[in-house]
Amino acid sequence: MRTDSSPGTLPAREHLPAATAGTPVLDVVIPVYNEEKDLQPCVQRLHDHLTRTFPYSFRITIADNASTDTTPVVAQRLEARIPEVKNFRLEQKGRGRALRTVWSASDAPILAYMDVDLSTDLNALLPLVAPLISGHSDLAIGSRLARSSRVVRGPKREFISRAYNLILRGSLQARFSDAQCGFKAIRRDVAQILLPLVEDTGWFFDTEMLVLAERAGLRIHEVPVDWVDDPNSTVHIVKTATDDLKGVWRVGRALATGSLSLDRLTRPFGDDPRDRDIMDVPKGLARQLVGFCVVGGLSTLFYLLLYTVFRQFGGSQVANALALLVSAVANTAANRRLTFGVRGRGGAVKHQAQGLVVFGIGLALTSGSLFALNTATSSPAHSTELAVLIAANLAATVLRFLLFRVWVFSDRREGDEPTSGVTAAPRASAPAPGTSFPHASSPTYPTGAPQTGAPQAGGPSAPLPQRHVVHPHDHDTTTQFRAGEAADGSWRDATMQMLPVRRPHDTDPGDAR
Repeated sequence: MRTDSSPGTLPAREHLPAATAGTPVLDVVIPVYNEEKDLQPCVQRLHDHLTRTFPYSFRITIADNASTDTTPVVAQRLEARIPEVKNFRLEQKGRGRALRTVWSASDAPILAYMDVDLSTDLNALLPLVAPLISGHSDLAIGSRLARSSRVVRGPKREFISRAYNLILRGSLQARFSDAQCGFKAIRRDVAQILLPLVEDTGWFFDTEMLVLAERAGLRIHEVPVDWVDDPNSTVHIVKTATDDLKGVWRVGRALATGSLSLDRLTRPFGDDPRDRDIMDVPKGLARQLVGFCVVGGLSTLFYLLLYTVFRQFGGSQVANALALLVSAVANTAANRRLTFGVRGRGGAVKHQAQGLVVFGIGLALTSGSLFALNTATSSPAHSTELAVLIAANLAATVLRFLLFRVWVFSDRREGDEPTSGVTAAPRASAPAPGTSFPHASSPTYPTGAPQTGAPQAGGPSAPLPQRHVVHPHDHDTTTQFRAGEAADGSWRDATMQMLPVRRPHDTDPGDAR
């Protein structure tokens, strides 16, 4: 799991303003591997649909992942015949690698991809990208599992898909409904910061991206789709499922141990109103209360179980002290991670030491209650002891929450800077013209001559160009740059700011199935 700091922070989401410019608004990537039969009808159908229905300029990028048949020839022929089609060949397989490479180099403010078989009805494309154009959402996904979706596929793939999404919900607490549908879109400014954190280069790329986006507080828009299974799909279900489960384990372990510091992503990623300072409204109080109650309930059960075990080998005071000590350590650790959102090991010893002071107060309350009970009754029943301890623990719990909030974890309340974690690196400046990065298989985009004061494409003030006619005699100077480095994780040193182009000619990276 990558833990390197992101290249910068995101501005607030804004509707992309409509204006005339040369940069395509939408870049649709089609990853292909040995798709010589399906590629041409797919691209033609998609191009016809976008020409008829999409109100802004667009680009279709064929991402060829090391195909061994005539797919590259078909892609080159389509590029030569259709101005809006670009072709890029990647010499390494991996859909995730291709998408990251293409999206990292694209100058379009909205980036999307779809499978070459076009199983998803294209009428869902505009609803998919509209929330991103408007600034309402950061990512958008097609969902075959939404109630209003209409899906035609066999029972085997239906079972696998639903089982996989249940695993994601149970293990990674994912709230999105369909991680595997090959129909997704993302804002370019979000992709620049999010993609360097995604490690997978294959089919798990989508899931990892969505999980990290959701944990970082990004808004994911779901579109119900009509979907018809392709019986000739070349996807190897068993291998893909195995790799996905390995990815789930890797991401879950990274999130559980705090090795991926997402705290630093939450506030930079957003204009979330919950991050704003509001007078007289405690930040995160409701969520912290819920988390504390859940942890407290489980801790009480754990404490009672320990007390019952220790009571078999000693007196009530000794059993109470030992049970309370063990449960207090576990309670502090659980509240630190789940209630107050502290990740990583920084400050853990300090928090445990302060938690032990809180434990001492709880011990005094419960021990005092037992002392009072033993004074009143020489041989109290075990059930009576438990009842007294429960009442004393309720009082100690209220006090514990207040002490945790105002003292132990006061430096990690929502809205404050994280006590542990890496500070985000400043955004790298755009590479000089002609700068190339080491890996050869990278897309190149022609860019127009820079104009003074022109807004950067994809930024919050970038214009939203209408589709326009390309004149074949327009001769623009071109600046070549490479983004293959992005596929290997050196994003932070090569963040690219794209200038508007006069014509929609680009060569994008690709991925294979």
